[in-house]
Amino acid sequence: MDDAPPDMPDTADAPPLGLDGPEDRAGYTVLARKYRPSRFEDLIGQEAMVKTLTNAFASGRIAHAYMLTGVRGVGKTTTARLIARALNYKTSDVDKPSIVLDPPGEHCAAIQKSAHVDILEMDAASRTGVGDIREILEGVRYAPVSARYKVYVIDEVHMLSTSAFNALLKTLEEPPPHVKFIFATTEIRKVPVTVLSRCQRFDLKRVDRDELAAHLKGIAGKEGATIEGDALALIARAAEGSVRDALSLLDQAIVQGSDSAAPVTALQVRDMLGLADRARVLDLLEAALSGDHAKALAEIADLYDAGADPAVVTRDCLDFVHAITRVKVVGEGADLAEAKETVARLAGIAEGLSLAQLTRLFKILLTGLDDVRQAPEPLSAAEMTLLRLSSAASLPSPEDAARMIAEGMAGKEPAPAPKPDAPSGAEPDAPASQHRDDPLQSRRETPPEPVVAETEPVAPDEVVEGPKSFDQLMALLERKRDIRLKSDVERFVRPVSYKPGSIVYEPVDHAPPDLAQRLSRALSDWTGATWAVLPSKDSRGGETWAERRKRERRELFEVTRRDPAVAEVLKHFPDAELVDVRSASEDDEAVSDDEDQKRERS
Repeated sequence: MDDAPPDMPDTADAPPLGLDGPEDRAGYTVLARKYRPSRFEDLIGQEAMVKTLTNAFASGRIAHAYMLTGVRGVGKTTTARLIARALNYKTSDVDKPSIVLDPPGEHCAAIQKSAHVDILEMDAASRTGVGDIREILEGVRYAPVSARYKVYVIDEVHMLSTSAFNALLKTLEEPPPHVKFIFATTEIRKVPVTVLSRCQRFDLKRVDRDELAAHLKGIAGKEGATIEGDALALIARAAEGSVRDALSLLDQAIVQGSDSAAPVTALQVRDMLGLADRARVLDLLEAALSGDHAKALAEIADLYDAGADPAVVTRDCLDFVHAITRVKVVGEGADLAEAKETVARLAGIAEGLSLAQLTRLFKILLTGLDDVRQAPEPLSAAEMTLLRLSSAASLPSPEDAARMIAEGMAGKEPAPAPKPDAPSGAEPDAPASQHRDDPLQSRRETPPEPVVAETEPVAPDEVVEGPKSFDQLMALLERKRDIRLKSDVERFVRPVSYKPGSIVYEPVDHAPPDLAQRLSRALSDWTGATWAVLPSKDSRGGETWAERRKRERRELFEVTRRDPAVAEVLKHFPDAELVDVRSASEDDEAVSDDEDQKRERS
């Protein structure tokens, strides 16, 4: 029995191995690669850079090194390849560097594919060492094989090590005439200044939303897709100025409408991006600013159930508060990239809020956004942020509060105080003429009604005249020997405004929360008048008393050192140090204090 398999005819089809496929089985090319600019004219949003390069190439002032910086997806690598093509542009009619790359030159196709032998592209993120740079330096000596220039393109150059940068410096400063360098980075601050100073720098800016949306519309038309304008605006907004990010999102959006002939709607794109309806977010913000806590919490819960991210909702509220502030400052003509109906609603909200309130609301949302991103339960953090926002919206600004208190004090009639018991030996009913020339006595008889601090009737021998300046206030605290209050005022109070009866200050970090109440109560007790003491974190104050004393002390030391007599002493005694400076009046006060203490002990 023959177990050998039967002979197969030569004409039989061999089983497919899957190694070779037809040409039409090539993978899909994403839009970001398919529509990569092939000419400088195709770059969008970078007109300033293109104009500079055009003038430089036309005049022959071509730099030996270029530094391209900008956020992701704005065209740094694409621009580097275009510059490499421009440096080596050659056709049958043109044989010199040229910004005009139409028609394509002899080397253009190979450079675009990163396959040209004289154009070396290196990713510094994966090749960061000095050994990688030595490879470049060894190749710099040799002339290009076929192109006009040997071009080194180093992407993410900020990732190079310090030793690699140092190895590159000398060659970068004086390269051979046939070598050009093009660097690209997203972190320009991490590039040493010694490298930056040797390069011609171009900052590629974020692409404007309207321009990016128009670009997306053109590409969608070329792809045979129909997308609503509002949907394209959402994509442009989510891309944050990055063309690559926008094209990647457009790829996703086109798929959303592939199962029907209807255009892709803004609702579909919003669901794809996980965004909340901006109209509903504005309803949420209006509810919070109007103090309707229940409606605000119900609205954010509905948005969350619909799939909205609490961090995105908070970010949208932050954007709206910023837009409201711009409307408040500029008017309804502010460029907000919003619909007219939305701008009208924002203008209506702006009418009921002051600029100080809006800046405070923006700060609350900015802090709340960090809380939402870091919280274990983002929805809870977003709800607490809305409640803080709602509470702050109903509060007046510190300046308005101080003015309201001052106006309330001015509008109140002084209430008569109960007459104190007459001291022994005094006349029971002294004539009014005896007190007419005594302002202190007049102050005792009719003290104003307290507004901020409730005080007991003040004894006549304890009432003092209210301090008319911050210096007098500190002197009063010194006389009253309230050590704790004096120390807190010295260290934590930055005066913003001061007038008798009203003090506004900026509290230093870690200031006692009850400092304003304690100071107000003490001043009311000592002077028999009402004092409004208001802390304001939204205002900028001056130096604290402690900082002022340190500064004056330093200035006194400097003046003393420049004194001819002191300078002469320090000259003869080089190891001597100026330890303390005291005036004669301070010495007299010190002697007087010592004598007082001796008398008290005796």
